[in-house]
Amino acid sequence: MQFKKIGVIGGGTMGQGISEMLASKGIDVLLVEQTPEKLDYAYNMIETSLDKQLEKWAITQAEKKLILSRIQKVSHMAELGSCDMVIETITEDLEQKKSVFQELDHVCPSNIILASNTSTLSLTELASSTKYPERVIGIHFVYPVSRIDLVEIIRGLKTSNETFESTKMFVEEVVEKKGVMIYESPGFVTSRIICLLINEAAHVLQEGVASAEDIDDAMRIGYSFQNGPLEMADRFGLDSVLAALERMFREFGELKYRPSIVLKKMVRAGNLGLKSGEGFFKYDKDGDRI
Repeated sequence: MQFKKIGVIGGGTMGQGISEMLASKGIDVLLVEQTPEKLDYAYNMIETSLDKQLEKWAITQAEKKLILSRIQKVSHMAELGSCDMVIETITEDLEQKKSVFQELDHVCPSNIILASNTSTLSLTELASSTKYPERVIGIHFVYPVSRIDLVEIIRGLKTSNETFESTKMFVEEVVEKKGVMIYESPGFVTSRIICLLINEAAHVLQEGVASAEDIDDAMRIGYSFQNGPLEMADRFGLDSVLAALERMFREFGELKYRPSIVLKKMVRAGNLGLKSGEGFFKYDKDGDRI
């Protein structure tokens, strides 16, 4: 199967990263957002990311222009019918995602793979909202998309072998990342483990054991993490981390998944991390820590 044009639904942090990565691999991207303002913001953030690479001489001006030229801003999902695959990357809300998949089911021919970048939700349940559940699969990229060479490929109950094999080929041969097959389970592998680390870091902060900066330095320097757990949470979105923990707490019923009070308070206050400019740390409009 050829993968020359990919639809990406959602222009948040993950949608931006996936779109940029696909375009850098020579794939045409149709990026969809709810409003023109959100679409423009997502596109501008991708351009900002490329500018940072340009400053470091990681890419040339010509490469930047070529990558941006491959990303087309789209305001209606109806335009995704010509794509070879569609990847949904909206917020972790089951009903919203099911609504997107229902619409995609009408728009995309039955041979087109419909993928979700969900980190915790049931692919089986998402697929149940479509007429062709065998073509629904999970493709969970790990943040930051461009630098982490791992993708979780999650099979729902009715995901066909053909869909899985095509998706694995796309991940390993087209975007050149390591694909690991995951059987559906809340949080899969990466989110299940990293959310526990983030939650424990929040508990340590809440108990006054150390400052947010020192907690992150301890884990980042001591264990060679790219970012400490609290900055990771900021970049994932504290609301997304909270939603993931709450879902796993409901599904497993184990106290270790119960979200820390400080995490709940910050979400209630609107301090969501990078997306709001402030979480455990503060960030400028370019997404750099202040």
